[in-house]
Amino acid sequence: MSLTFRILGCGSSGGVPRLDGNWGACDPENPKNRRTRCSMLVQQKTDEGTTTVLVDTSPDMRAQLIDANVTWLDAIFYTHDHADQTHGIDDVRAMVYAKQKRIEVFMDAATAKTLTNRFGYCFEQAKGTLYPAILKDNRISTPYQEINVTGAGGTISAMPFRQIHGNIDSLGFRFGDVAYSSDISDIPKESYAMLEGLDCWIIDALRRDPHPTHFHLDRALAEIERFKPKQAILTNLHVDLDYRQLCNDLPKNVVPAFDGLEYQ
Repeated sequence: MSLTFRILGCGSSGGVPRLDGNWGACDPENPKNRRTRCSMLVQQKTDEGTTTVLVDTSPDMRAQLIDANVTWLDAIFYTHDHADQTHGIDDVRAMVYAKQKRIEVFMDAATAKTLTNRFGYCFEQAKGTLYPAILKDNRISTPYQEINVTGAGGTISAMPFRQIHGNIDSLGFRFGDVAYSSDISDIPKESYAMLEGLDCWIIDALRRDPHPTHFHLDRALAEIERFKPKQAILTNLHVDLDYRQLCNDLPKNVVPAFDGLEYQ
C-alpha cells in the first residue's frame, strides 16, 4: 500500500494574490501562481476504503477539501498554532455531523493550549449550547514517537519531529520516506535523522530574501543539498516567487509546489 500526498495549499500566510490584489513577481495569468494557505492531505487507498490525514486546517480549508473531493478526515495533524495553519478548524463541523463521530486531532502542548482556548467549543461542548464538540485532543507530549491513524484504508503512520520556527517550535512530520516541513527557520540536531534517506522533502522556501521565521530560497536549497532527498518540493511560497521562474532556476530534483500537486 502506498501513500498519496496532495498539496492543498502552498501559499504564504496571506496567500497569492494577497487581499490587496498584490501578485508581486507572480504572473497572474499562470494558475499555478494562485496559492491558498499551506496545508497537505495524506491518503492511503485500498479496496476497503480510504484513510485520510490532514496536516493543518488553513483558513482556505473548506474550498481546498471540496476541490480534493474529501468528505471525511480520520485525523488532523497540527504543525503549530498560527492563524494560517489553524483558522479553518470549525469547517470540519459538517463532516462530523454527517458521520456522527469526532475527528482525532494530534498536536503538541503549545498548540493545544492555544486551540483549546481559542476554539474551546470544538473540543468540549460549551455550557448552554446545543452544539456538540467536534474534535478529540490527542496530545503529542514528546516528538519522535510514532503516530498511527487507522481508517477504512488501513493505518497511516507518521513520526513528528521538532523544528524551529522563529521564536517558537513547530512540528514536521515524516510519513515513510516523505517529510513535511512547512514552517521552519532552523533544524535542531535531534531532528537530523528524520531528514535523512528521504524520497521527498516538502520544505518551506518563503521568499528570495532571508526571513527571521522561515527558510528563504537559498537556505532551503542549502538544506536540500545537505540532506540530499531524492526530490524536494518547495512550499509556503510568497508573492516574489513566480512559478515559471522558479522552474527555470531550480536544480532538476527540486520543484515548486502548486495547489493540487500530488506526489506518490
